[in-house]
Amino acid sequence: MQKKGSFYKLHHIPIMTISHLIATLQKATFSMPRPAAELIIQKYGKDPFLILISCILSLRTTDAISYAASIRLFELARNPQQMVAISEEKIAACIFPVGFYRKKAYTIRHISFVLLKQCEQTVVLKSGQLLALPGVGRKTANLVLGYAYNIPAICVDTHVQRISNRLGLVQTKNPAETEEALKKIIPKKHWIELNSLLVMWGQNICRPQSPKCSECPLATFCPKIGVTKSR
Repeated sequence: MQKKGSFYKLHHIPIMTISHLIATLQKATFSMPRPAAELIIQKYGKDPFLILISCILSLRTTDAISYAASIRLFELARNPQQMVAISEEKIAACIFPVGFYRKKAYTIRHISFVLLKQCEQTVVLKSGQLLALPGVGRKTANLVLGYAYNIPAICVDTHVQRISNRLGLVQTKNPAETEEALKKIIPKKHWIELNSLLVMWGQNICRPQSPKCSECPLATFCPKIGVTKSR
């Protein structure tokens, strides 16, 4: 018989259980290294352009590599005007070895041109306008909305996708489905921080292969969906 308040019953999780989940993650991740986007904010403030560019650099790249690349690039340019003054080749050399660095160099310069031409030289506020920028998907747009403007949005990356399904919070196949499903069960006040919490959890405990279930304070509740091997 299923225990009351467990994560097994999809989409029927009591609000106290969600609150307990968030509180547990907040406590457990307190001393963990912060995600690259948060480190950028700590260093440069909530600059929408820098948050946007650093997020693009982080796609399919580890935080350590993308953060270092962001710092190198922002030493050369910190706004669209300065960015377009740098050649695509120089940007590519600067951000190497992030994944797809040549394509990202093109995208970063293209975005900067678009912002200068259409958006009065700044990153715009509305989600639709962000999504219209080259190379910007929902993950990136939601991260900028949340981190730069404090607009509640759930940023679904590979960690959020994996862990929310592994916990049984959702049963989804892609980020768009996951975002909509999580909006129904996660209180709006936690939408922005959810990505940060699950990124840190995914990098340190709930890893893709052989998660550290023996160290996880959520192990009692977690159905470990899809987990075939753990530590």
